[in-house]
Amino acid sequence: MRLLATWIINGLALLALPYLMHSVSIDSFVTALIVALVLGFVNAIIRPILLILTLPVTVLTLGLFIFIINGLMFWGVANLVDGFHVAGFWSAVGGALLYSVISWTLSTLLFKK
Repeated sequence: MRLLATWIINGLALLALPYLMHSVSIDSFVTALIVALVLGFVNAIIRPILLILTLPVTVLTLGLFIFIINGLMFWGVANLVDGFHVAGFWSAVGGALLYSVISWTLSTLLFKK
């Protein structure tokens, strides 16, 4: 049940993103749920591999390169899913950062223990 609630929270966070950033657009709530699902899979499968491969650069930049990785994955999902558009690379980096802040805030508010 918590997994389903987290998925819906991530979809709602994606729906809120175009209101805060005009360079990100999403067509519908169903598209937001699909994007949340694809982002979840990408973060679970591809992100750990990229983090290991780019570990020297990440250490050199004191962890700031992780923002670049997150932006690239966000931008890649935008290219994969129809109905989800990101204007460019820096929009993807900002969108990924804002998406994670919104998702974390909503999850914290809903899942207080």
